Amino acid sequence: MSQPTPLPVDIAARLATGLVVLDANLHVAWMNDAMGDLLEIGVRSMRGQPFASLLDMRDTLADATRRLHENEAQVQWRHVHLTTLRHHERMVDMLMQALPDGRWLLEVHPLAPVPTSSTPLSATLRGVAHEVKNPLAGLRGAAQLLRQRTTDAGMQQLADVVIHETDRLRGLADRLLQHGLAARLGMVNLHEVLERIRRLMLAQTPELRIDEDYDPSLPAIHGDADRLQQLLLNLTRNAVEAGATALRLRTRVAHRVTLPAGIVRAAVRVDVIDNGPGVPRHLDDVLFQPLVSGRAGGTGLGLALARETACDHGGDLCHATTDEGTMFTLYLPLERSDARPTDTETLP
Repeated sequence: MSQPTPLPVDIAARLATGLVVLDANLHVAWMNDAMGDLLEIGVRSMRGQPFASLLDMRDTLADATRRLHENEAQVQWRHVHLTTLRHHERMVDMLMQALPDGRWLLEVHPLAPVPTSSTPLSATLRGVAHEVKNPLAGLRGAAQLLRQRTTDAGMQQLADVVIHETDRLRGLADRLLQHGLAARLGMVNLHEVLERIRRLMLAQTPELRIDEDYDPSLPAIHGDADRLQQLLLNLTRNAVEAGATALRLRTRVAHRVTLPAGIVRAAVRVDVIDNGPGVPRHLDDVLFQPLVSGRAGGTGLGLALARETACDHGGDLCHATTDEGTMFTLYLPLERSDARPTDTETLP
């Protein structure tokens, strides 16, 4: 492993990037003023102190040193939340690498605050929704003509898929254009939703293999069927566009799950598992943020909207890399509980 060349101390001390040198025990051997300012702490007072205790990152830093010992050139963390001694929140990127003398160099790069207003994105989405309504009407009309003019049952079924999808997309566009329009809530059979997705994906990609692993006892849930279908369709399409050739759609009932909205006694769990290349590691922490995409030409809106839909239903959407492949998991609560968890399922 090539070792980094240390900067002269007088230059490093003047850099705007926060720098700290840690000894073999992860105690502070040296820190520049930028790091002290970032953490709102005196530089001299930190010398000889365990750095991990300041940031509550003992296990994280220990894992990083292990990976560096295993010849990784450097370890990076993206969009890390730090809390200063004065209880101010900081968003940073961090990078750790080995020094030739056996110590560790940690760089901390402050990030600009992310604007909290969603107005520009919402306005953009409404503009797109307005523009797609006319093409959708044309597609629906063409599909209706095709269905009337063919006697082939397979072609009629494909035409029905196009008609159904254009109606659904038009409904989504209407809801974007009519901000605040109430969701169309009702009892949703998720197996019926997944079956529509299966037919649609196979119509678009006939060579795709889709395995179904359904829990037949899965109850219906209360929700917006169109939005949930769009959520799951985003996951399957993302997988195929990323290079997956096989999907597994799995449903289960999970018990005592901790979700952002609280603890639930029972939740529907839907796993979408693919054999594609997986999510790039550097996107793990920001994958569901708007305008973040791991694909060239991707818009980065699909997963952000998908997670928003999950949260609007009181659930959550998360991802993990497993022995089965890349897995996105949707949780939708069946019954909420405020009891303390005793055997809580951990989200992947």
